[in-house]
This record gives sequence, C-alpha cells and structure tokens, in this order.
Amino acid sequence: MKNMKRKSLLNNRFNKKYTIVSIVNISQLWRYRWSMLAGQMKIAIYILCTGILFMYSCGYQKKSGNSEHSSQNIIQSTSIPIIFDTDIQGDYDDVGAMGMLHAFADQGEVEILATVASNLSPLTAPVIEIINTYYGRPDIPIGSPKTTGAREDAGDLHWPDSLMVNYPHKLDSNDDAPDAVSVYRKVLSQQPDNSVTIVTVGFLTNLKNLMLSEPDSISPLSGKQLISKKVKRWVAMAGHFPNGKETNVKKDPSASQLVIDNWPTEIVFSGFEIGLAMKTGLRLIKDGPEHSPVRMAYALSIPNREYDKEGRRSWDQSALLAAVKGYAPYFTYKTGTFITSADGSNSWKDDPDGSHKHIVFKMEPDSVAYAIENLMMHDAQ
Repeated sequence: MKNMKRKSLLNNRFNKKYTIVSIVNISQLWRYRWSMLAGQMKIAIYILCTGILFMYSCGYQKKSGNSEHSSQNIIQSTSIPIIFDTDIQGDYDDVGAMGMLHAFADQGEVEILATVASNLSPLTAPVIEIINTYYGRPDIPIGSPKTTGAREDAGDLHWPDSLMVNYPHKLDSNDDAPDAVSVYRKVLSQQPDNSVTIVTVGFLTNLKNLMLSEPDSISPLSGKQLISKKVKRWVAMAGHFPNGKETNVKKDPSASQLVIDNWPTEIVFSGFEIGLAMKTGLRLIKDGPEHSPVRMAYALSIPNREYDKEGRRSWDQSALLAAVKGYAPYFTYKTGTFITSADGSNSWKDDPDGSHKHIVFKMEPDSVAYAIENLMMHDAQ
C-alpha cells in the first residue's frame, strides 16, 4: 500500500514487474523424495548441531588492560528502536544518513521512532518529512526546536528547495512541526525501559532542552529521569579526537557541554576524523535510484563544490553505521572521557573505566565507505 501511494505521488514513474510462479503438487513430490533425502538430512542436521556446539564451546575472547578494545558489537538480535536527530539542512551528508536509516528499517534492523530537527533553518523539518514520505513512512513523528539554538543553511547548493519543489510534503517550514522536546518526551515515555538508541548527527540543542524538561502531562518524570529510564545508548557524530573543535559541538557550545557532561547513559562518539576519511556519493549519482531524493541532493551538490569532486565526506553516516551494526567489522573503539570546553572544543582522556567511547577504524576507510554507499543507494520498497 505504501509503495502504491508513493507511485501515485510521483506520477506513476516507477514500473514494477511481476512474475507468476506455477506450483506443482508439493505434497506428492515430498513423499516421493523423502526416502532419498532422509538419510542425507540426518547427516546434515548432525553436522550442523556439531558445528553449533563447537562454536558455543569456543566462546569469545576479550582483550583487557588497554583502553582500545577489540571489535565488539553493540546491536541486539531484534530491530533497534532509534530516534534520529539531525541538522539536515546544513549539509547533505545528513541526507545520505537518512537514506541509510530507511534502508536499515526496510531490512528489519531498525524501528524509526522519530526523526527530529536540531537546526533552526526553516526547511529542516520539511526535508526530513520529504525523505520519510519517499521511503513510505510519512507518519514518523517529526519535531523541531522552539527555543534559541543554532542555524546552518546549505542554501547555496539549492538541494533543500529543489526537494521541496519535486517531492510531496505537508510541512512548509519548521514552524509547522511540533516541539522537538514534546516529541522526545512522548516517544520515550511509550518505549520499554533501557531500549532506545538516540542518534544525533547535528547540534545538541534538543538534548539539552530534553534534559532540562520538567514533568508534564506526557510523563511524571523529568527529562533526565526519562533518559535514564528509557535510553540505552546515545550515539553522536560529535567531537574531534584526540582533540579539536567540531561543528556539531561548537555551534551550540553551552548545550553541548551541559549534555555531554551530564548524560546518564552510555555515549558513543563518531569523531570528525572518521567521516573525513570516507567519501561517498559518486556511485550513488551514477547508479543510484533515478528518482531518489538522496540521489538528487548529492547530484545537485557534488558538482558545485570543488572539494567534494571525489565525493562528500561521510560524517553522519559513520555514526548511524556504528549505532545499527555495532563496531565489528568496521570499527573498534577507545574508552575514556570526552572533555568539553566552553568554546566548543574538546579533548579526550583514555580511561578504561570511562563512560564514553569513540570509534576508530578497524577496516580500511574506503571499504567502510563502500558499505555505507550501498545503503545510501537503497530505494524505497
């Protein structure tokens, strides 16, 4: 049904081929071949069970005594409930990350609880809605900040307004979206305890406002209590390691400092240096889905920036990849403390007992970028 709606909205430009499969009398065929296969099946089952027992007995080895750990996944066997918080109008790597998010959802690896704007630029929420709608999920809750905060606009590339003209949407500006804090509080209050992963690929204004929020009609818990109760992990594209000054932290430095210093659950950081090493977009433009808004954003932007001629850096995609797939096989991590500063700069202190992690490459960056771009090229189902 959702694919039929999308086809109607895009003027039926997508064609789908159907294959009719003839089915023989399966029950007769099964009885006929059982006598031949029974012995082989018993042998296969024996081998399979033996292999499983062997793997179980081997277990997994862990390294100790070093703040840089071996790769260890952070995902569960079921789909991961995610709130995705983005400053998407500021840069188009957010668009690639949203394409990945919906690819993961279509593959059953993610449940998208909400997509929230952290950027005061007016087309941020509408662009989020456009991408959600294209992938058949127009009803995902969207929120935008209603307080002071940071603004960043990629209007010189004209991909946000081009998406507005070419794709259906109900929101015309951030003003049309509900308060981001209310969306956070409502969504979190409805989730099982210790279950939600928050992924931020933008400014930390919303998380500051959430953390400072008081009990209300949505929940009797304060913002910090709600986070402690419902959030399992926060994965952030933020910071520069071992030290530096990165945009998502420095654009609203007081918010960043308050949130990072007081966050009550695990934080995993993907730093500036990770995304800087990975370029994506050229293969998407050449071979990606023709009518994809993700492809359009990259096709309009890459030719107009000289330093993107070999592809756009993949900062936001790296954080989402770590949030969904875990560390292995792409990354490992260091454990320690993210040290904030009032000016938005940061440093890092290794500490095996620290509550923060930042990812480092285990696989070659080009190989990770290839995996990321495969997900960006995913089309709506």
